[in-house]
Amino acid sequence: MSDQFPQRVPPLTVSAPREAATAYRTAHELLSDQSPREALDVLTPALDEDPGNTGLRSLRAWAYLQRAQLGRAEEDLRAVVEQVPDDVWARHALGRSLERQHRLAEALPHLKLAAVMSGEVDHEVAVLRVERRLVELGERDAGSITPEA
Repeated sequence: MSDQFPQRVPPLTVSAPREAATAYRTAHELLSDQSPREALDVLTPALDEDPGNTGLRSLRAWAYLQRAQLGRAEEDLRAVVEQVPDDVWARHALGRSLERQHRLAEALPHLKLAAVMSGEVDHEVAVLRVERRLVELGERDAGSITPEA
């Protein structure tokens, strides 16, 4: 096809599977392909049928994060963290969501806990970034930031 007439790809349409496992797999693939709207179309009916499913709720939070719908992501992530307090991904994602909303003091405990639980360098960097920003804003004393041993 010539450059003058670029081919247009129709939007992806996915029937919303009702079974949680199928919905999870489909939504995960869509989110991996950066298709959060389509993932939400799959996740919403699945969560209507199984509202306590933390896996589906985590994926919906991921979709909301990709769409920068931070309040909705926060709501789902708080629910996941309440049900599964040791879910490192949800804890870190909640901290990042709060950070992106400029709620740094609220974000810090979640980011710290995720960093301690995971030992991931990216998680530790997030903690340092938020602590530094709080110092810059005068909301935290620089002496209160202690390096990890």
